Amino acid sequence: MPYPDEFEGFMINELGKYKDFKKQTFKPKVFGENDIDIKIECCGVCGSDVHTVTGGWGDAPTPLCVGHEVVGKAVKVGPQVKDVKVGDRVGVGAQIWSCLKCAQCKSDNENYCPSQVGTYGAPYPKDVDPNETISQGGYSSHIRAHEYFVFPIPDAIPSHLAAPMLCAGLTVWSPLVRAGTGPGKKVAIVGLGGLGHFAVMWASALGAEVTVISHSPSKKADAMKLGASHFVSSGAEGWAKPLAFTFDFVLNSADMTHEFNLDEYLSILKVGCCFHQVGVPDEPLRDLKPQQFMANGSSIGASHIGSRPECLAMLRLAAEKKLFPFVETLPVSEKACAEAVERVKKNDVRYRFTLVDFDKAFGS
Repeated sequence: MPYPDEFEGFMINELGKYKDFKKQTFKPKVFGENDIDIKIECCGVCGSDVHTVTGGWGDAPTPLCVGHEVVGKAVKVGPQVKDVKVGDRVGVGAQIWSCLKCAQCKSDNENYCPSQVGTYGAPYPKDVDPNETISQGGYSSHIRAHEYFVFPIPDAIPSHLAAPMLCAGLTVWSPLVRAGTGPGKKVAIVGLGGLGHFAVMWASALGAEVTVISHSPSKKADAMKLGASHFVSSGAEGWAKPLAFTFDFVLNSADMTHEFNLDEYLSILKVGCCFHQVGVPDEPLRDLKPQQFMANGSSIGASHIGSRPECLAMLRLAAEKKLFPFVETLPVSEKACAEAVERVKKNDVRYRFTLVDFDKAFGS
């Protein structure tokens, strides 16, 4: 039973068997007045996909189709949809629904809505879908999303480059903007990978003086190409001492914080400033003590993706300044999904994957 009754995707049936993708059909949520159906052109491969299918972040419903960096064309729009028409090229990130009524939603913080639905692995509320359907992601033929979480893709951004912006790009854009990143600010980006390379590019474009802190000296050339002014190797003895009280904001994109000497990273902050996490490790941060933050009144924080206004602003800047990520592509298939997940798990990609050629896999 093909579209529109069923969608087709590359799915896993057991967490931990993360390379065992199978092409299967699934039923989407009931189509709502504000919903948009998108025929998918390509989908980015996110670290979240890897943490989910490996079971690193805990339990998730199966069978599951991951992927939340989706670009495609609208093929059906609900009668209440205002800003998208059939044929428009659009994108969907890591959130697919929220109540749009609570205080968070009404203050452009819908990414913190307590009722939110993630793009995959989350049940819809019963009043939205009587079947309480589990959302399924973008390694698939189609995706159904509420219009508020569907973003027009500017013509200047190719689809395979736009896709990773919708989770990775937004995940670092939001905290950078909320921290006031701009001229006169000194920002450190920890880790130069899928998230970190976006963070360097955005922070530099916003006008900040950017320092990359990485354990991989071989990445210095890429850091400078992306707009960094300085590069520091965190493998060097005493690397943090010359940087004491230097930064207005430290954005950590690495998901290995549980292995960090956190005192070193906190010491490089100016008084009252924040070490902010967007890389989310499988392991907890143990043995944190209040005393660690007292030398400079620093703090540690984290954030979850970003809001619609932030996403639109990010895409607009990327289009205006031709800011594009480093992306490798793979034609989507069972084998390619497994390869992409395995290589992202091993950090063997420079610096994002986008799965492409969906027409060949699912038909036109």
